[in-house]
Amino acid sequence: MAELTRFYNMFQPNHYDIYLNIDRSSKTISGTTTISGVAQTSKIALHQKDLSVSGVQVDGQSVPFVINRELDALNISLPKSGSTKVTVDYTAPLTDTMMGIYPSYYEVDGVKKQIIGTQFETNFARQAFPSIDEPEAKATFDLAIKFDEQPGETVLANMPEIRVENGVHYFDTTVRMSTYLVAFAFGELQNKQTETSSGVNVGVYATKAHDPKTLDFALDIAKRSIEFFEDFYQTPYPLPQSNQLALPDFSAGAMENWGLVTYREAYLVLDPDNTALEAKQVVATVIAHELAHQWFGDLVTMKWWDDLWLNESFANMMEYVAIDALEPDWHIWELFQTSDVPAALHRDATDGVQAVHVQVNHPAEIDSLFDAAIVYAKGARMLVMVRALIGDDALREGLKNYFATHKYDNATGADLWQALGDASGQDVSAVMDSWLEQPGYPVVFAEVLDGQLTLTQQQFFIGEGQDDNRLWQIPVNSNYETVPKIMTGQKVVLGDYVTLRREAGEAFYLNRRNDSHFIVKYDATLLQDILDNVGQLDAITQRQMIQDLHILAQGRQIAFSEIVPLLVRFANSDSKIVNDALYTVAQDLRQFVTPDSDEEKHLKQFYDKLSRQQFERLGWHAKNGESLDDELTRRYIVSAALYANNSAATTQAHDLFKTYESDLQKIPAEIRVYIIRNEVQNYGNQTLFDDLLLNYRQTSDASYKQDLRAAITSVTEPKLVDQLVVAFKNADVIKPQDLRGWFGGTLRNTHGEQAAWDWLRREWDWLEATVGGDMEFTTYITVAASVLKTSQRLEEFKNFFNPKSDQPGLTREIKMDTRVISSRVALIASEKDAVNQVIADNI
Repeated sequence: MAELTRFYNMFQPNHYDIYLNIDRSSKTISGTTTISGVAQTSKIALHQKDLSVSGVQVDGQSVPFVINRELDALNISLPKSGSTKVTVDYTAPLTDTMMGIYPSYYEVDGVKKQIIGTQFETNFARQAFPSIDEPEAKATFDLAIKFDEQPGETVLANMPEIRVENGVHYFDTTVRMSTYLVAFAFGELQNKQTETSSGVNVGVYATKAHDPKTLDFALDIAKRSIEFFEDFYQTPYPLPQSNQLALPDFSAGAMENWGLVTYREAYLVLDPDNTALEAKQVVATVIAHELAHQWFGDLVTMKWWDDLWLNESFANMMEYVAIDALEPDWHIWELFQTSDVPAALHRDATDGVQAVHVQVNHPAEIDSLFDAAIVYAKGARMLVMVRALIGDDALREGLKNYFATHKYDNATGADLWQALGDASGQDVSAVMDSWLEQPGYPVVFAEVLDGQLTLTQQQFFIGEGQDDNRLWQIPVNSNYETVPKIMTGQKVVLGDYVTLRREAGEAFYLNRRNDSHFIVKYDATLLQDILDNVGQLDAITQRQMIQDLHILAQGRQIAFSEIVPLLVRFANSDSKIVNDALYTVAQDLRQFVTPDSDEEKHLKQFYDKLSRQQFERLGWHAKNGESLDDELTRRYIVSAALYANNSAATTQAHDLFKTYESDLQKIPAEIRVYIIRNEVQNYGNQTLFDDLLLNYRQTSDASYKQDLRAAITSVTEPKLVDQLVVAFKNADVIKPQDLRGWFGGTLRNTHGEQAAWDWLRREWDWLEATVGGDMEFTTYITVAASVLKTSQRLEEFKNFFNPKSDQPGLTREIKMDTRVISSRVALIASEKDAVNQVIADNI
């Protein structure tokens, strides 16, 4: 594997003139790129990948060049160093990898169509034009595009179109920006437009496969998000336009290309009349995330990929800050508690996990940096901690100064901490470096030792881990005033517990609002006091109690069986986030039972005990005036009731299916997946399977597609499982961008696990060839590791993946996921009998 070479050190571009002639029928690109810049030496290199270069000119004179495919390099000999202008003529292929310039496929009324779009992050601009394809190499861009244009087609780019001459579309000069943010697209598109209060034109674009009304929600959120960020950052949006484009084929969730943000369709277009609230929340946060990037990532960009977190962590936090301001009734921070927080806590507890800030030693490692649970979720928690420490006034002032200092340029994490520290008067860097540079997080032991309330921190692991005596500066956020704001050492003695308890008048607990990235293990005295007064605690603290005990059990610091009786205590909570924590633990109990065994029968009875009263209260249909919590809790309850074989639930689900059988898409979105899945599991047959798969192919409603996928992958008949797995490689049925969800759903199905696991190993080479360039490719390994739970599967995993562990993009994931499966196997072997006994005792 080639070592990483920084081409920017040899040549610093300042402007690109890019001409592209794209022929969809032949799937070819002909291009001419002229780069003006400063050469530090007479020998420079430009990035290229799969370009067929026909000639290179320097200041109008042809010069020799050599292509090094291994380094993605176009090596050029210059007559001299200094200011220079390099022109490259080339051709390249359009590919179906969803990277570089590529086609997206879709159908309208049964007619197959395509649009062309781009995806240049992390380092795929080099597949479209020769460049210094590094984030520090900022320049301005003039883009000219010609294509096999048909009447009624639209072409978009980062900046507005300024003229069309001889079929060539010319776009206004961009501001100074990185190559990975360049974007364009063309094809048959529909759009809706609006304008912000400051005059920014905002558009939403999608194919004509969608009903026009499905663009409205995104248009509203995008407009208001830009207005919010302009105010919060106290920095104007720097471009005349902000277009949002839904691409039918898209490897990531969305991409923050400056002025032309691209999205997977599921994260932009939605039916305003029949989409579940939580799905709307997800779409809204994705849009806000990408628009937060227009400043944090685009205006100011990380200097190198090791500071990827600087882009992603901040945007991940700001999506919640923005939507909380725009839609306060949604209580969007609860979504953060049920998605980002547990993802970060579980991933970050595995030994070998990357730190938020991590060095990049090989090109293949750049994409592996996109560990969503670390760079996005954990990084966001770090910034939530910072926000809680310094407050919004200092945060906004610091960001305003940060943007003013570094706009149209690059920055590092140290630059951000400096700006926030100056604004707040606090040493932010001292606190945050312990979280940024170290992997993992601590468990804080809260104990009464010799009458003294004592806190001790130690790194927490799920599974085996190497304790390197790491220490964190922990914002412990206690409800007792005697606790320091920041715990800096390994141990702190707070004073006589009886006295402190009497003075406080309430149970002692840490990490209020669950803002900080640690968990707490209370001793028996402190835990019992909390549980005795649990009704006085807010919902987030109640959720946190369940969450921390669950993680402690996974880490073998308490017995898993200890949690089971606690679930009954919270079973009738009317809080969505408490129910989410409760049923997350309940779901985990399934790993301790064998399908169709007496133990599973007992577990289903336990599920019935947890859910019956709530099911009778909530039912299948929303009631007038019901709370947001009830609306969002219903899905946990009906899912549990169906697993429990609650006869009322299964019968009513079947009746509802029959009612909507002629048009399943009209089933209320909040319950649709459970209705259809129940039908597949209990009344499934070949005809139903075929009908649902046909519906999946024909619908353009991404939410409905996800429901159909979840239902279809729950098939129980072996012949249907086999048919399903065969469809994995049929792109006309399952797009490669969606394949991971289909594979994961089938693998989690006990009737499909063997077939899916066999498929992954049998088709690995095909999978790598098809989606191997995708930054989320390694998550196929993560998905497998999240399911496999027997010693046999562990050995199969090792035998298959260990030979691949020398590939830089896969090394960390394989090592970590081997530990994940090993720890699960050990946990089940050790605690299965005790867990099943306590389940039986509590039904």
